[in-house]
Amino acid sequence: MPKPVPADEYFYHQIPEPHVNVATYHEHWRDSYFFILHPRNAPGDVIILTMAHYPSRGVMDSLQLGRIQNQPVFAHHTRPYGDDPHTPCVGPVSIDIIEPFKTIKLRVDGTSAPVGLDLTFTARTRAYGLRRGTMKAGHEIIWDQSHLFQSGNYSGTYSCEGKSYPVNNWWGQRDHSWGIRDHGRCPMWMWLAIQLPDGMFGVWHWEYANGSRVYSDGCFAPADGGDPVPVTDFHHELQWTDEDDRPVEYGKDGSGVKKLSGRVTFVLEGGKRVNIAALGSWCAPYEPFHCGGLNQMVVKTDDGRTGTGIYEITGSYHHRYFNLPRGENLPA
Repeated sequence: MPKPVPADEYFYHQIPEPHVNVATYHEHWRDSYFFILHPRNAPGDVIILTMAHYPSRGVMDSLQLGRIQNQPVFAHHTRPYGDDPHTPCVGPVSIDIIEPFKTIKLRVDGTSAPVGLDLTFTARTRAYGLRRGTMKAGHEIIWDQSHLFQSGNYSGTYSCEGKSYPVNNWWGQRDHSWGIRDHGRCPMWMWLAIQLPDGMFGVWHWEYANGSRVYSDGCFAPADGGDPVPVTDFHHELQWTDEDDRPVEYGKDGSGVKKLSGRVTFVLEGGKRVNIAALGSWCAPYEPFHCGGLNQMVVKTDDGRTGTGIYEITGSYHHRYFNLPRGENLPA
């Protein structure tokens, strides 16, 4: 007899099983939160907090990533499910959804973590739910997940190495995704969170190694609370560069990469095209675990709007971004 957990008291069930079970038992099934924040107008510190639970392993974990005072930060906390597989609390980290899709509290006890947090996420756009995305290699599931994202304003404080820093209405994003994600076998995915005064451009885009599209979805979400406008097409022309802005290949481990620059194009429902030029650098590289990582960018649209954002490019093999294969049995 499966042991019930507190979530089984509520109308949360989607399959005829106790709530800790999922539709497809898979080692890479997870349900995860992702929060990222940065200053509005110029590059600066970047704070990243994640939390996820993994039914097949019976654990919950949390990552702290980012860059503070030009230094990388990283921490990993984990706890076994025990009798509580759902409360979003792992060691010093807790996430409290005060009001769904509106207000979320993030806390990290800095006495037992490298970075302490006391932050409030307040939505500045509506949440946008992406289509379910799937990718296979033969009969094997590599990716099968649902995903939502939302732009917000962050306020509060963070601390590191005995110093406390204010967060006064920083821009940022939060994601919630659930399903199967075998990161190491995805050839390339791109996730962009572009913050402008009038709203947010977001996209989630995957490709095979040769550049053929697997999946693309996103939106422009206005900051006035209006309905998000779906993205119907997306194109990218980005380039890794060295410190002197000369193009470089990613190579074996990305050690020659210092910056990211180039242009992306969003085509919105109704036909409007928006070209966005960007320049930035690493705020959370994924080496040595995975290729690529997160980059903090300064952006400008072709109609003159300026802002900041985060560009994630990662994967295992891609003709433009990762010229040397790092994964095995990749989908093609």
